[in-house]
Order: sequence, then C-alpha cells, then structure tokens
Amino acid sequence: MAKYDTVIKNGTIIDGTGLPRFKGDIAIVGRQIAKIGRIDAAEGKEVIDAEGLMVAPGFVDLHTHYDAQVHWDPYCTISGWHGVTSVAIGNCGFGFAPARKESRERLLQMMVRTEQIPYETMVEGMGLDWDWESLPEWMDHLDALPKGVNLLSYVPLNPLLVYVLGLEGAKAGRQATPDEQGEMNRLIDEAMDAGMMGFSFQRFGVNSVQSDYDGTPMPTDVMPDETILSFADLLGKRGDGFIQLLNAKNGDAVSNNAQDEDRLFIEEVARRTGRPILFNALIASDNEGEENIHNDTMAWIDSCFERGLRIYGQAVTVRAPFIFTLEDWNLYDSSPAWSVATVGTLEEKLSQLADPEVRKAMIAEEEQLVTTGVGGPIEGIIIEDTPGYPELNKYHGRTLGDIAKEEGKHHIDAMLDIGVAGGLKVLYRTADIGSNDPKKVGELVRNQHIIPGLSDGGAHTRFFTGGSFTTELLTWMVRETKQLTLEQAHYRLSYLPAQAAGFTDRGFLREGAPADILVYDFENLRRIPEVDYEIAHDFPADEWSRIQRAEGYRWIMVNGQVTFKDGECTGATPGELLRLNQIGNTTKLASAG
Repeated sequence: MAKYDTVIKNGTIIDGTGLPRFKGDIAIVGRQIAKIGRIDAAEGKEVIDAEGLMVAPGFVDLHTHYDAQVHWDPYCTISGWHGVTSVAIGNCGFGFAPARKESRERLLQMMVRTEQIPYETMVEGMGLDWDWESLPEWMDHLDALPKGVNLLSYVPLNPLLVYVLGLEGAKAGRQATPDEQGEMNRLIDEAMDAGMMGFSFQRFGVNSVQSDYDGTPMPTDVMPDETILSFADLLGKRGDGFIQLLNAKNGDAVSNNAQDEDRLFIEEVARRTGRPILFNALIASDNEGEENIHNDTMAWIDSCFERGLRIYGQAVTVRAPFIFTLEDWNLYDSSPAWSVATVGTLEEKLSQLADPEVRKAMIAEEEQLVTTGVGGPIEGIIIEDTPGYPELNKYHGRTLGDIAKEEGKHHIDAMLDIGVAGGLKVLYRTADIGSNDPKKVGELVRNQHIIPGLSDGGAHTRFFTGGSFTTELLTWMVRETKQLTLEQAHYRLSYLPAQAAGFTDRGFLREGAPADILVYDFENLRRIPEVDYEIAHDFPADEWSRIQRAEGYRWIMVNGQVTFKDGECTGATPGELLRLNQIGNTTKLASAG
C-alpha cells in the first residue's frame, strides 16, 4: 500500500532558503510535504519523474490586483502560468470592501481608469448582487471562491475611507473626526482579526499619476498624514500585520525615489508600527540623468534597516514595454492637462486632443509627466500600428522624435496629430519599463532588502503584463546574464517575500510545510512570446488583455495538487485564503523576522 499521495523523484531541489541545491526526492501527503530525502517510488500513489529538472517552492507575488479577476479566473493568470502559487490582493488601497450597496458601482469605477479593468468585465464577472458589505464578510466571500492559487488580502483604504467619510468627504481629503477615526481603526482591527494582513494605500497628491475614472485624485491620494499615522499606531499596538504603500505627494514615486519629505514620513510610519513596510516602486532606469536613481533608493532602504526600520523595496525587474492607445492611456495623469484631455467618451477625447489650447497646456506640462517606469521620454515612443488607417502606415516603426523633426513640429503635436487622425486607435510602443542593463537590474535584485517583481497582475492588461517577472528573472538574470545564482533567485522569489509578509511556513521547501512546489526545465524555460504580447479575449463581456504564456514549467503544485502540467490547466482548485495568525495545518502569518 502506498505511503504517500505523490512522490517527486530524482529532482534537483532548491529549497528557497539560499542553501545549495541537492539531488533528492519529495513525498507529499494531502496538502503537505511529508518527507524530503531518498524515497522509494513504490511508496507513492502518483510519481513525478523530475530527472534533469529543478524542484523549487512556488513563487510569492505581493503586488497584484486580482481582486476582480479571481471571480472568473481561479488561477490568477498570467501569474498562475508563471509559477506563482500565492498572491496578495488589495494593493495600493484599491478593492471592493467595505462597501454599502449604494457604493458598489462607484467602487468598480475606481478600478476602471487607475487599473484599466473594464467596467463591463467587472459587472459581468462579479455581478453587483454582492454577498458582502463588511471586511470580514469579504474574507468569507474570498474563502468560498474556488482558487487555483493561495490568496491573502490587505485592507484597501480607498473603500474604507468612502465607507466612513462618504464619497465627497473621502475625495476631498477631509480630516476625520475623532469618532470617524475611531470607527476606521475599529474596522481595520476587526478586519485583521478576521485574517486581513494589514493595510495598503497609494498617496500621490492632487496630481495623482493614477487618477480616478473621472480624472480626480483617489481618496487615498489626498488622505491626511494624521489618518495614516493613526492606522500605523493601530498596527503598532496590535504587533502584527504589515503595510504596502506608495507615498509621493508630488505624484511621482519612481523617478524621484521618494523625496526627503516622503521618505521621512514613511520612516515615521515604520517607526510607529514596528512592522514591515513594502515600499513601491523601485526601478533601474536607462534615461539620461537617471542612471543611479536605484542606487540612491537602495542606500536609503539599507540605512532604514540599519536603524531598525523594516522598509522593503519592491522593484520592477521585468523587461516589458507599454503598448497603448490614447483611447485608454492614463499613466500621464500626473499632468492635470493630460489627465483632463484623456477623460470622457471617445468623441470628447478626440475633441480635446485636437484643441490647440489644450495641446499648449499638455506641451507646457510635459516636465510634470512621470516617464521613469512608464517607457521613458515621449520622443522615444514608436508608432507600433495604425489599424484601419492605411494612410498612416508611413509612420510604422518610427519614433515620435524623428517624425516631429521631419514634419517640423513638437513631438507631442506629432503624437496627437497621428493619434487623432487614427481615431485614437493608433498603437504606441514605449521602451521597456525599466533598464535593459543586466548589471543595473542585478544590483537591485541582489540587495537583501529588495523584493523583485512588481507584477500588477490583473491590472493595466491593455498596456502590458508584468506577471511573467518570475520567468524573466530565472532566464534573464540567472541563465543568460548570471547576475544571480538559481539559489539566490529562488530565495528572492519565494522565501524573501514570504518572510517580509510574515509567513512562517511558505516560500521554502521543508517537511511539514504546504506543498506549493514547482518542477521545471531550467534550460528550456521561457516566456511566450518572449518580448511582445499575445492578445487574448479572455475577460468577461468579450474584453481582451495582453498576455505572455510560459513554457518549461512541467508541474505546478498548490497545496499538494497539480494545477498545471506542461502548461495545461488540470482544473484543480486547491488554493487557500491565507488569514493573519491562522493556526493549523495550512498557514500561519506571524511576525516577520
């Protein structure tokens, strides 16, 4: 009689802790790893032959926006295709709870422009007849959903502010009364007792780079310092949980790497909580004058740890361009003129972008645009395609800078002239989001306080997809450029994010741990397509997204069950909702080391 449910035989095991790889076997019973060592194949009901393959812990992605997508896609693809077995949702303060009935549609609208999730998709995929209002009810809702990955959730502060202060008060950045502040603190406390892991927010000021659907700032963008510090004091009193944040009052958390005032505030939050903070977003840049911005940020983060402040940086490490149209584009919202000009119906946008006075304002505010991490300067953007407008084919493959020089106009005028002439269907292609220099990116990912990969999974899917960052790290940073060893890469993709979040039993392979396991072919691992994207009509309401598939992951296991075999989904949904301080045979989130 078989002793184990599954035996993985003859693999090269990389346990995620950074220790050297070794040849061995892994036995699984139920949802857990029962034994690591030498195991007779006859002892397993099922046997996976991992000869010549790597066996490693599933990846942990702490920055996703699958809050809506998990309702129609249990595997949170594309992350699930690329070896991710645990994802955090509720990032950047965006989410769907707490929510009164009359606020449901408005909370969906908050995800449309800032995260580019189509409204019709969410309505069809989630419905509006929600079975939750409170945060604990939201957690119970998530618990009941079929899941092909493990989920953990922050308390998103945007819906919390709306719930207590009302939409108008929250959007105005109104200071909460003592009673209102007490109620918000109570709701966070209640949510964390129910298993939510802390709170998240973005704060980009009135000229937010990620505006609401109508071009106005999000509630958290204008949230007072006192509100945040009160929440921080709550976590400090509790002694558990952690925070994900983007804080840059001038609207740019990337190119200026959090200016002094922002850094001091983040440090104060860390000091009051005594808890880990995940700071977004770090990036290495190839833009002129920005070659060392990542070193500056790393030096600040390292100094924080030296002073006892656990501020981890989450870094963009994937090579990926933005491919966008002016019909959907929102990532220049840090400029009021650009934000206003790109809000409204198609007809309204066409009218605004053709208006000479509007254009003057857009050109005048070019320096306000966030370009670091958004594909670099506008003049370097390439015309990718002009679908349905053959008269514009002459621009294909050319940069806006070259076109502008030839036609004797400003490069923004060139961009808008072509875009308007093409009915806002013209496809623009930026340079890659971050650096293409492996040495720069290698400096980021080797830092002990930097977590690679900021996938934004589930969001911005008409522009790019970052969910392939795990595969990209293993192929580009390890196999091709040797900036990392495999042991180092798995430590940073699994163990480090798990520990930063406070996991005690995931992110590494050991006896007794949940069996979140990857078996993959390192030499043949790759993204498909490698550089560009595939268009998939895979969203409800026949909406589409840009995707990259994976090749080389032979088996992906979540809690002891195979979810993907050679890229094909098995239909198994063994994922769990991971709750803060949950005790038992699943997961415990406790204090980070």
